[in-house]
Amino acid sequence: MDDLFGESLNFEEIHIKQGFDDGHKDGLIAGKEEAKQVGLKVGFEVGEELGFYKGCVDIWNSAIRVDPTRFSSRVQRGVKQMEELVDKYPVMEPENESVQEIMDDLRLKFKAVCASLGVKLEYKGYPKASSSGAKDVAF
Repeated sequence: MDDLFGESLNFEEIHIKQGFDDGHKDGLIAGKEEAKQVGLKVGFEVGEELGFYKGCVDIWNSAIRVDPTRFSSRVQRGVKQMEELVDKYPVMEPENESVQEIMDDLRLKFKAVCASLGVKLEYKGYPKASSSGAKDVAF
């Protein structure tokens, strides 16, 4: 008779623990999927920005090869430093602690080169489709 009442006294604790364990297990599964989606999004955004800077460096280097006197040595040095930063970015090591520092340095160098050239270039990210025009887009 004591066992019957003893078990009913622990009934709430048993269900709380079971609910916690089930919730924890489901949370791990959902958390991994959410982390994967966030990682893909952030990775794409970083790659896109890095590609923008790489494209600018390639264009400026092409212009320098065509007419080296067109750009000052300061601009040429800035473009070279940008190229080194792009090449240095650890694309395959997203947990590398230097990624943010390199990206910040790259953004600053980009602004400095643009200012030296007297151009107003700005990385604005991938253009988002407007809600009204989204249905007209086809792939």
